[in-house]
Amino acid sequence: MKSRETVIRLKKFQVDERRRRVAQIESMISEFERISSDLEREIKTEQDRSGIHDPGHFAYPTYAKAAIQRRDNLKRSANDLKIQLEDAKAALNEAFEEMKKVELLDEREQMRVRSEEDSQVGPETFDLMRSSARA
Repeated sequence: MKSRETVIRLKKFQVDERRRRVAQIESMISEFERISSDLEREIKTEQDRSGIHDPGHFAYPTYAKAAIQRRDNLKRSANDLKIQLEDAKAALNEAFEEMKKVELLDEREQMRVRSEEDSQVGPETFDLMRSSARA
């Protein structure tokens, strides 16, 4: 009985860990996308300020070039994280299914034990219970 409870706790812990991992990845993706949007606005502002919108132009602002590179790196990282997110979600679903299986097996075992206990309780047991209650 104890080992089954330990397995159930372990499975719940694994599900919680995977949920935290999914939330962490989602948070990172959201943060990268937010920073990328901020950089996009800064690039636009810098281009408007300088009047040069062509990154190939010799006088294109250095800050805008650096911001474009950083924005592109963040977008690439966010896309990589989206792949990791899919894997993490799959692992979460798998862990959840395993936990449900273990819980279901535990529930079935508990029902089996109860039915065995109920079947072992015969009329003699009820007579014994009644006589001890009167005393």
